[in-house]
Amino acid sequence: MTYDITALRAQFPALSAGIAHFDGPGGTQSPQPVIRAIADAMGQPLSIRGRMTPGERNAEAIVTRTRQALADLLGARPTGIVFGRSATQLTYEFSRTLSKVWSPGDEVVVTRLDHDANIRPWVQAAEQAGATVRWADFDPATGELTADDIRAVLSPRTRLVAVTAASNLIGTRPPIAEISGLAHDAGALTYVDGVHHAAHTLVDVEELGADFFVCSPYKFFGPHHGVLAARPELLETLRPDKLLPSTDVVPERFELGTLPYEFLAGTEAAVDFLAGLDTDATGTRRQRLAAAFTALEAHEQSLRTQLDKGLAALPGVQVHSRAADRTPTVLLTFEGRSTAEAYSFLAERDVHAPAGSFYAIEASRRLGLGDTGGLRIGLAPYNSAEDIERFLTGLAEFLTR
Repeated sequence: MTYDITALRAQFPALSAGIAHFDGPGGTQSPQPVIRAIADAMGQPLSIRGRMTPGERNAEAIVTRTRQALADLLGARPTGIVFGRSATQLTYEFSRTLSKVWSPGDEVVVTRLDHDANIRPWVQAAEQAGATVRWADFDPATGELTADDIRAVLSPRTRLVAVTAASNLIGTRPPIAEISGLAHDAGALTYVDGVHHAAHTLVDVEELGADFFVCSPYKFFGPHHGVLAARPELLETLRPDKLLPSTDVVPERFELGTLPYEFLAGTEAAVDFLAGLDTDATGTRRQRLAAAFTALEAHEQSLRTQLDKGLAALPGVQVHSRAADRTPTVLLTFEGRSTAEAYSFLAERDVHAPAGSFYAIEASRRLGLGDTGGLRIGLAPYNSAEDIERFLTGLAEFLTR
């Protein structure tokens, strides 16, 4: 297993600015192959998809290749990959489609741990259908959301369980496969927000038992758009609102308007870039991705250990990321000090660690942090030990000034 952090960082033009980026959970920087793929796509003939002209064939090839790339990344099938403007937009669209068959007395489960993009669409859809919303809580002392927490709010009337695969606020990874099993036993579908999860762990939607899994390529080096993975046969049963002349073929029936071909080309390049993180790996793209994520997780775990040790030595720091299984994402508050001021202080020193609740408003409130949240340090594959030291030095200076 070879993970060359120096060579990796050299492929990210944005890093030449000298900034230590801990803002990856809000969006990673992009490597040169992704930037080049977007430019190359826009520099060749490009048209509405088809098979007649070069522009039509180029568009068709980009879409086909990118569906396959994301199927390899997510352990899905290409015909179950749906593209959208964002994970939020896709969730809203699917909440409207799924709720068409809900009625008063039906129930929907959401959790206090989730990003609001996997809460509010379901709450609003339930309200419009007359269905009941059941809230699954998490333990603020440990940050854990367990299968028992979900079991406590399931019933024979549950139609859907919406749950995060990893909290974008505190990093907690709930036991999704177990939760999916409970939901299916109750006759419900699972809608899994994998936006934060997919950036740190190789996904297998079948193993997770996720009926729907959404993620965002810009969290793993790609452009800004959303992706949903589902079983093609499940998608065949759903009837979304669509334009009359637009195709009814799956997965295209869920894709509104013309796709952003240049962004899809960038996403394919991002998946290929991820597959090359372990420079010794061979085999299929899925096999190389598995090796790459093993190397990536080892790298990020090493940095998280360094970060945890450094934070433990600083006075007045409260760490809210405590779950046993979590991403390398740490939420902090400080005794008698403002996290917004810490954010500004560090930013002036070219250390980007933002403060806020990051749309995980229910989780922030449950942690007792109100709508303010905390300072979030999110590690990404291009972070280095030197980045961690810069952050710890800057934070120590802020706390003692």
